[in-house]
Amino acid sequence: MNTLRSSLVMIILLTIITGVAYPLFVTGLANILFSWQAAGSLIQKNDYVIGSSLIGQNYQSERYFLGRPSVTAEHPYNALSSGSSNLAISNPLLSQTFAERSEQLKKQNPDAGKIIPVDLLTSSASGLDPNMSVEAALYQVPRIAKNRQISPEDVKSLIIAQTQQPLFAFLGEPVVNVLQLNITLDDYQQQANTSNNSICMQV
Repeated sequence: MNTLRSSLVMIILLTIITGVAYPLFVTGLANILFSWQAAGSLIQKNDYVIGSSLIGQNYQSERYFLGRPSVTAEHPYNALSSGSSNLAISNPLLSQTFAERSEQLKKQNPDAGKIIPVDLLTSSASGLDPNMSVEAALYQVPRIAKNRQISPEDVKSLIIAQTQQPLFAFLGEPVVNVLQLNITLDDYQQQANTSNNSICMQV
């Protein structure tokens, strides 16, 4: 009986510590020290949540930068169905998919270089990757500049400004958050249009 009582006490005690107290402590600490990240890294514009810096979005317009392909179930970048295609490198369907993506990118961006950055052709393991390489962003500059009617140099400047460097060089490569870059792109063009309208009114 004593052994049973001791076992029950230990189960209850450990459940309270590891199942209640510890999670509450970690959650509270996260909300205090990393409140933005703990809340989902949500990005707001004009008081509306337009996305998260941790989850990519499926852009359709050629006026925006495109992120890595996503093959999550039902629709791209579905956070409820994170996953990859799981196609082996030997699978002919994978080669066909790469060829189709390559053809589509060249069609959308005929003025870009012939070499397409690999992350514009391959999906990530999660299917939700919010970032792309700097090379992938620069590859899209001609298309963005043409559709936005702004200079390629200005588009490149926005990319450089939004480039995130790894904490240490050996921890990864510089990346660009696609959502943040597209927001910056919209803001830049809005400011440019406002300035042009002001100049026209003064003239």
